[in-house]
Amino acid sequence: MRRQGILLPISAVPSPYGIGTFGAKSYEFVDFLERAGQKLWQILPLGPTGYGDSPYQSFSTFAGNPYYIDLEQLIKIGYLTKKECDVCDFGGDENYVDYGKMYESRFRILRKAYERAAAKGLEETGDYLRFVGENAFWLEDYAQYMAVKNSFGGVCFLEWDEDIRLRKKEALEKYRKSLDREIRFYRFQQYIFAAQWRALKDYANHKGIKIVGDIPIYVALDSADTWAGPELFKLDAKGLPTGVAGCPPDAFSKTGQLWGNPLYNWKYHKKTGYEWWLKRIARCYEWYDVLRIDHFRGFDEYWFVPYGDETAQNGHWEKGPGIHLFEAVEKKLGEREVIAEDLGFLTQSVRELVKETGYPGMKVLQFAFDAWSDSEYLPHRYKKNCVVYTGTHDNDTMLGMIKTMPLKDKRFAKEYLHARTDRELAAACVRAVLASVANTAIVPMQDYLELGSEGRINTPSTLGNNWKWRMDKDALTDELADKIFRLTKLYGRL
Repeated sequence: MRRQGILLPISAVPSPYGIGTFGAKSYEFVDFLERAGQKLWQILPLGPTGYGDSPYQSFSTFAGNPYYIDLEQLIKIGYLTKKECDVCDFGGDENYVDYGKMYESRFRILRKAYERAAAKGLEETGDYLRFVGENAFWLEDYAQYMAVKNSFGGVCFLEWDEDIRLRKKEALEKYRKSLDREIRFYRFQQYIFAAQWRALKDYANHKGIKIVGDIPIYVALDSADTWAGPELFKLDAKGLPTGVAGCPPDAFSKTGQLWGNPLYNWKYHKKTGYEWWLKRIARCYEWYDVLRIDHFRGFDEYWFVPYGDETAQNGHWEKGPGIHLFEAVEKKLGEREVIAEDLGFLTQSVRELVKETGYPGMKVLQFAFDAWSDSEYLPHRYKKNCVVYTGTHDNDTMLGMIKTMPLKDKRFAKEYLHARTDRELAAACVRAVLASVANTAIVPMQDYLELGSEGRINTPSTLGNNWKWRMDKDALTDELADKIFRLTKLYGRL
């Protein structure tokens, strides 16, 4: 079945109070998708953002980002007042997220909401107790991790006192008692997050729109996952990584990308029947309908960078779990919709793994225009079982890329797509992915809005200016919905 969707992070929805949320504007975006004939809404990982504000460096692979909790809904149920929210400084720029101010203000206002909810007896209700019980396997470690982390000034657990860093029984009990109120606060955040997201997802599903979510292959070093499950990772006797994740030098970076995540102890995971992974992926399918598995090639081979190196240049390849993990997933969870992010340098063994799983891989049109080469990313080379994008969250917008691409590549692209100007070429690229034989086509919202580099979400291997872009509050016009609908119908994707 041919279908089509739009990529827009939750953070980029033009909600009030500094960042996109699960509030009214997200429901309006779902309505826009329906009017535009779309069947998919792709978002980025929903976890709480950590280092560099990246959703790929989260304090927990199971928890949700409290920034996405809609304050207006908390006002309606009496946990907050509008005045309390209005006086908070969440940043004054409607088009970009100010994560510094968000961090300073969001938790203060959510703490007020928690105190009122607790006073009204929320923690004694059946629904709340059921949520806490059903999610105890990750929620208790996460809530305690964040509470202890805050008590140590926000530093990574590697810098905590040794007794709690190594999870000595007496230390765990001591901090549970002394930080009980803070632990309860973090449980409350997750309860509200889950309720609001479930309602928004149900609304989208009711309108025939599936949510495409993203699972980062790795967890963050600074995370409840690493602290609570050291046996899952390649750590030494002191709890320090022996190696960390990254990728070798490529078109994005001459020195490679040093991600810094702990690497998995795949022998342990295999011995347990991949139990932790099955829980992790099952959790994802509570949130999403379609799962995009980030850095899929890492399950075949992954880049091992010695811990302490300042770049990824001196890394080496090690073998991953291969098909065995995905066989275990299918056996436990049944057939589910998956997208394999198979970008980057692909060896034959990676290609065989993707083929063996049957998952559709990804095609990115921005990678196609290497002048006069027969790139596998050119539309005439696609097969039906793939998902095609103009660009991803790691790319510039289509127009931004075109304005900076080498002249010889631009000449080739314009001839290939019969375009004269840069803007014509950007529009032709959108049409090309929709017209292709790929079963699924997904276009970032910025490319429909014809934005330049000001709409870029992330530049890999950089810090300080990523994950900030937000859509203009007046962007979702009827004219734009009609335009996208016509294109969707024209290329048989309704």
